[in-house]
Amino acid sequence: MKSIALIHTVKSVAVSFDERLQSSIDEEVKIYNIWDDFLAINPNEVGEFTIDNRNRLFLDIKNAELAGVDMIVTTCSTLTPVVEMIRPFIKVPVIAIDDEMARLAVTFGQKVLIMATAESTIEPTKSKITKEAKKANVKVDLSTKVCHEAFHAMKVMDMEKHDRLLKEMAKEVKGYDCIVLAQASMAHLEEDIHNICGCPVLSSPDLCIKEVNGLLKTIK
Repeated sequence: MKSIALIHTVKSVAVSFDERLQSSIDEEVKIYNIWDDFLAINPNEVGEFTIDNRNRLFLDIKNAELAGVDMIVTTCSTLTPVVEMIRPFIKVPVIAIDDEMARLAVTFGQKVLIMATAESTIEPTKSKITKEAKKANVKVDLSTKVCHEAFHAMKVMDMEKHDRLLKEMAKEVKGYDCIVLAQASMAHLEEDIHNICGCPVLSSPDLCIKEVNGLLKTIK
């Protein structure tokens, strides 16, 4: 049986992504979960992903590799730029949760809004989408909105308040070709925010799971 290691930084995502993955992929797999919330909390507090945090993530990924898994998935967008640096040193595929979302974000038009609750997610998501725009030879005009109160609500697992604050913020959004929900913890609001804003809204978990499913089929 094939196996996948999931590396999480947010408790709610650690629960929901595992369940969604199990129910959505086409074959039975073993799933191992690593939860390292320090890698989300600390960058948000200090304003950068420090060298110590890069080493910490490298060790998380290396430990997953040493468990003998066939694939590693990181479920936090804050980690993505460092994941890209670490990939050459890992012998199994390492998928970042927002890989596919970023590819799609540049296909709807130039005006793209990134919504987030953690400031630390903004620059990695902007960088990822900008790289995808260059690959596709298209221009993007990126804007951002961050709801810090929603992040604090999520930290204490008050998801009702988290959701209400983000929906209130969405009511202020107009004139965009696409909205990107930068964190997997926001994914359950994709349809609600689409209904409020009336434009395409992208979130990462389901798109990532499709990528995982396709890659699994290539692994013997």
